[in-house]
Order: sequence, then C-alpha cells, then structure tokens
Amino acid sequence: MKKYRFSFILVLALLSMGVFSSFIWGFYAHQQINRLAIYTLPEEMLGFYKKNIDYVTENAVNPDRRRYAVEGEAPRHYIDLDIYPKEVQEDLASLSWSKAVEKYSEDTLMAYGVVPWQVVRMKYQLTDAFVKRDLPNILRLSADVGHYIADAHVPLHTTENYNGQMTNQIGIHGFWESRLPELFSNDYSFWIGQATYINNIHESIWDVVLSSHAALDSVFGFENELTLKMDDDKKFSVGERNGQTIKQYSKDFSKKYHKMLEGQVEKRMRSSVKMVGNFWYTCWVDAGQPNLDELGVFEFESNGDEVELKKAWLRQILKVRKEADDI
Repeated sequence: MKKYRFSFILVLALLSMGVFSSFIWGFYAHQQINRLAIYTLPEEMLGFYKKNIDYVTENAVNPDRRRYAVEGEAPRHYIDLDIYPKEVQEDLASLSWSKAVEKYSEDTLMAYGVVPWQVVRMKYQLTDAFVKRDLPNILRLSADVGHYIADAHVPLHTTENYNGQMTNQIGIHGFWESRLPELFSNDYSFWIGQATYINNIHESIWDVVLSSHAALDSVFGFENELTLKMDDDKKFSVGERNGQTIKQYSKDFSKKYHKMLEGQVEKRMRSSVKMVGNFWYTCWVDAGQPNLDELGVFEFESNGDEVELKKAWLRQILKVRKEADDI
C-alpha cells in the first residue's frame, strides 16, 4: 500500500490556535473529536476534509439531535452489555448484524443497543459514497460515524446503569464525559499520529466497546470509594453551565477522582480521534482512493429538516433514555 505523508505543521497550527483546549465530551467534544480526526489524514484526503471542516465539525452532533426525533436512533449510541451473560457477550462480538438478529431477534438487540453494528453498517455506506464521489453523503456520513465511534469509547455507553441510577450514583455519566474533560483536558496530549488502515472494522469496533465496558469497574468503583470519604458539601458545589445555576461535582472531588482513573478519560478521547480518522481513511482506501480534490467544497445551509431536528431535540418529542445531554 502506498505510504502517505502526514503534516505535523498542521498540528502545530492547531496547537497555536488553541483547538486542543477546553474539551467537553458533550456536544462540543463530539465536534472537536471530528475536527481533530481530520488532522490524522494523509495529504491526499486532508485538503478535502479541511475545506469542509466546518460541516464535519458542526454536524457531529446531529445523531444526538435525531435521538428525540427519529424512531430507532437512540439504540445506535450504546449497547448495554451487562444485560447479556458473559458467554453471550462473547458470542455477540463474533456475529454480523444478520446473524445476531437471526439468533437473538432484532427486538432484543434494539432494546439494549446496537452501536457496534451501526458503525459496521456505516463502513459500507461511507465506502459507497466515496466510490460514487457523492460529496453530500461523504460529509454527512463522515460526521455521523464520528459521533457513534466516540460514543462507543465512553464506558457508560456500555451499561444498563448508564447514569448510575441503579447504584445511587446518579449524574456519573455527565461527570465522566463532561465535567472531567472540562476541568482537565488542557493537560491532555493529542499527538496521535497518522490514520492507519483498519483490517477488520467489526473486530475493531467490538474491541473498543469491550475495552470501554472493562473500564466500568473503575468508573463506578472509584467514584463510590471517594464518596465514602467525602461529605456531600465537599463532593458537590454550585456552578453555572449553559447559563443555568447547577449542582455539580466539586473541583476537589473531580481532581481526586480524575487522578484515581489514571488517564482513563484522556486515553478514551485519544482513541476516539484516532479511530475516526482510521475509519475515514479505510473507507477511502477501499473505495479505490478517489481524487477528493475534484469534489470541492459542499455549500450547506440549515434546511427545514435540520431546524426540525433541533426543535425535536429541545422538546424531546420521543421519550428515549437520557444520559448527559448538553442541553
């Protein structure tokens, strides 16, 4: 396979612009993960994605908006692995979507989440879009799949106890994926390197999901251990977020918890960025490495559908489970 050059000058430019600062794993983080993934791409792809960086960045949040407007969207963001016995988890990881449906039924799978199969499905969709040189779909699918891949990296997207509601730890979802990066990501390293080819998308995304799930003992255990040592007035503080006064985990509690996790949040964020870039690159290679410079820039405007999605997200038309929506 042809070797592609990677421009670290571009990463230096990002650092000087402050792109790596102030990460939050809510809406803003999804956008930044997509944005950073662009700079892992080889020069043959980089120019095209840079020209369309605003679209890929801004539309990274569309899957979350669809959760409240499109039937069947919510399960694409998670998989409750702990619902299944260990042997079933291992079996599911080996099965294609059609085989899994045949063995366990679509209703069961949709009830407990389908994020790994959603990523695999989008591999074929994005590759086909590259083959057809379909500019709008290349960008739409690139933005969407970045969101699902990032979700798969969050441990709390792999459990029925997704917000600590079953263990008296309500709020832990937003704590892990928003509060901690918000406070500490300025110290994270995002020197990730060049995108590489993924030989097996199915195995790769299941490795991500299983490693996320394996991290849950630390996520829940350390929070509980620290809670036993601190009174509520030390654990929580009052602050402002999105223009609202809220109760949140204190900086002291957050600092101690973050230290106990030993870089877990940073590692999951770095892995998200790298895999999104790897995914885009793999689809492009499998499509025959089309010349993307011929496609130009996609001129997009907010259309009626996008406006309705935003309204549906705000009104929460569909009653799907809430995790840590950045509302």
